[in-house]
Amino acid sequence: MTDSTGRRVTANLSLSLDGRYHGPGGPNDFSMFAPYVTSEVARGQLTRIWEGATTALLGRINAEGFLGYWPTVAEDENADPRDRGYAKWLVDTEKVVFSSTLTEAPWEHTRVVNAPAADVVAELKATGEGDILVNSCPSVIKPLLAADLLDRLYLMIFPEIAGDGQRLFDDGLPASKWKLTHQETGELGEIAMVYDRVR
Repeated sequence: MTDSTGRRVTANLSLSLDGRYHGPGGPNDFSMFAPYVTSEVARGQLTRIWEGATTALLGRINAEGFLGYWPTVAEDENADPRDRGYAKWLVDTEKVVFSSTLTEAPWEHTRVVNAPAADVVAELKATGEGDILVNSCPSVIKPLLAADLLDRLYLMIFPEIAGDGQRLFDDGLPASKWKLTHQETGELGEIAMVYDRVR
């Protein structure tokens, strides 16, 4: 694998205490996360994830959901500046959307790929500069974890037990060691953490 540019592969995701990224109602059940996502700590983490990133990797479902929300935030002068900063970055940055069904890119500055995440990341790491952010997309994060290709994890932990729903860390992942490089706790008990892969 060519890795001449030194680009870092990062990923962000929010999890419940029992490690789930959505609730028992299915992939669109984020009700347990709702009280926390606009907290000071969560908004600080939102800014942290994109500041060094020049490419966003998204799954189709993410891309379509984000497309319906973030462009309007980018244009909203009354939006929180941190939300607006992220929204403008997401609209303007290079985006790669993983999909086997899309036939055309849903956004500007976007290309659709139907290929293994590890192959796409290897290609991206061979050119360009800046972080490659897997933007809140478990279907892309999981294969990259399995291939040990993630260099940084931005995790928000919310103080709720979902009881059911999909987990990020499946059994069978390769063993790996991580260093905690940032930690911040909010008033509601939410925790922002940044872990860097120790290699």
